[in-house]
Amino acid sequence: MSTPLHSFRSETSFSAHNHCQFAADLSELQKKAQERIGVEDYQHLRKLERWGRICTALGYATAWIIPNPLSAFLISLGNFNRWANIAHPVSHGGYDGIKGIPAHYASNHFAQGWRRAIDWLDWITPTGWHEEHNRAHHLALGEERDPDQVEHNLAWLRDSKLPMWLRYVVVALFACAWKPIYYAQSTLIELRIQNAKKRGESAEVTTALSMRAWSPLHKEGRQYWGWSILPYAATRSVIIPALFLPLGITAALNVLLTSLIAEVLTNLHAFLVIVPNHTGDDIYRFREPMKNQQEFYYRQVVGSVNYRTGSDLNDFFHGWLNYQIEHHLWPSLPLSQYQQLQPEVKALCEKYGIAYRQESVFKRLIKAVDVMVGKTSMCWDDGGGQFRLEGQHQPLPGVQVNRMA
Repeated sequence: MSTPLHSFRSETSFSAHNHCQFAADLSELQKKAQERIGVEDYQHLRKLERWGRICTALGYATAWIIPNPLSAFLISLGNFNRWANIAHPVSHGGYDGIKGIPAHYASNHFAQGWRRAIDWLDWITPTGWHEEHNRAHHLALGEERDPDQVEHNLAWLRDSKLPMWLRYVVVALFACAWKPIYYAQSTLIELRIQNAKKRGESAEVTTALSMRAWSPLHKEGRQYWGWSILPYAATRSVIIPALFLPLGITAALNVLLTSLIAEVLTNLHAFLVIVPNHTGDDIYRFREPMKNQQEFYYRQVVGSVNYRTGSDLNDFFHGWLNYQIEHHLWPSLPLSQYQQLQPEVKALCEKYGIAYRQESVFKRLIKAVDVMVGKTSMCWDDGGGQFRLEGQHQPLPGVQVNRMA
């Protein structure tokens, strides 16, 4: 049986005036960052893109000789970079306002239509990612309706009668293929929900592990196989290995095997840097929707955690997800701006007594997995100050998750 969720007002309870001042100071940081945005930020993105392409090229250039972990790691790093360092910030609109850059680096063009094969061919569909991540996750962080709320999603494992050691094994196996098994399904489910809402209909909600979600006999299953699995699997497992056939069947088979190893490594890498971002026994969950921008800012800090930050190389391997607090405060900023903002945000949190958590990604992984298996539980924030006392539901001015059409 999982540890009961503990519920208490967070250590950052203070006056409504301080909440407003904290939000005002953050808004001032955002204003300064937006004034700094320019072609240098785009050039920084292109540098990361080149790094990823070099990794991919070196990986495939050596993969045909013999299946090996080094080539697989390089291919995996290229795959991961395309998702975390390129697709993620571009889809949020981080580079939309920079004049003179190619149109496909704007959120309303990136990976749209036929450009998906060039910009971001992944298990996850771009439109599904937009609804699940850019909208639902960012605007409902830590709530039960947050599709990425790990503790809620894994209640079946936490409350199972499996011995603890076997729960850890389940998580380890899940981590090896979680993008096609879970993330692709989750994004499609959220996409169907939002499309139904736009039509004024009620969507039949399925789960990622339901028969309807997987079976080609059902519409949901056909979408999953046709939109997510087949395009990516055919490219990685058939088309790319076939390009090496002039070097012999053995060369093509070596590329196929190396590509499969790379896919497992990509899943593990993504799991490592994504899952712990909002999970741990020192991270907060929230029972009610946020009411205003002040509460939005507060929740992004106490509901997120950073990893070690610093150089471009360090951040490249973290997929810039080591700036999770800053990213959740301002989702539509270029990656390079987070490096400058991070020490300033941390200083503001110290000034106002708000817990700013930053640890090694491996320490955070342990905390996250302990929650996943039910060894520990997250905290419920029962107010975090005076938000509940304000009593009025207000819009969230300035909170923009992306500009994708």
